[in-house]
Amino acid sequence: MSFSIKEVAEMLGIPPHTIRYYEKEGVLPSIGRDPHGNRMFEQKDLEWMDIMMWLRATGMSVAVIRQMVELAAKGVSTIPERKAILEQHKLELQRKQVELDKANEAVDKKLSIYESLLTGNPN
Repeated sequence: MSFSIKEVAEMLGIPPHTIRYYEKEGVLPSIGRDPHGNRMFEQKDLEWMDIMMWLRATGMSVAVIRQMVELAAKGVSTIPERKAILEQHKLELQRKQVELDKANEAVDKKLSIYESLLTGNPN
């Protein structure tokens, strides 16, 4: 089954121009076209877009995602390189998580102070 860019945009909750941008940047490999030149997306394209959007949401750059696409196109011999890229990205996510946890604790402390002041119970 094939999907139009409008259908894919609705399914993924992103505007069609974002999909066109990703294709132009080389992170959506080999999107098919119908006889009229309209993009036609297959299930495999949707699955990749879902992964790609999660990578973007976690801060992976378009350039690194493009590198992953280019490596994947070269076949299974590049799996170690792709794995290394994801491992490095995961380390960066873990570092950011530590920072977020510290920030969350600081916000909790400040909220506790405000709550104490509002209830007349300074601690």
